[in-house]
Amino acid sequence: MTRIFASINLAEVHHAKNLLDTIGIRTFVKNEALASAVGQLPFGDCQPELWLVDDTDEERARRLLKEGILAPAEKGKLWQCGCGEIQEAQFTQCWLCGDYRN
Repeated sequence: MTRIFASINLAEVHHAKNLLDTIGIRTFVKNEALASAVGQLPFGDCQPELWLVDDTDEERARRLLKEGILAPAEKGKLWQCGCGEIQEAQFTQCWLCGDYRN
């Protein structure tokens, strides 16, 4: 068994699990119940972890998590909405007026 992903955010771990499970890579979550003990127990012992059932899936799973939906957002150019508000590249809608990026 191989640990493939870990995060203090339980929802993020389950998101990774769902992503891998949907393409046939079987996984399970460890330390799910310990997430609430952070601060009373060492951090590294408490964070939820995603483990592979079959080690032969490791390369494919790592590539998917790195390049797929859990990949860090690309840094892009800022854009300015028609109302004048400056937005970061990952946003397609203005938080101030609700207009969409052109």
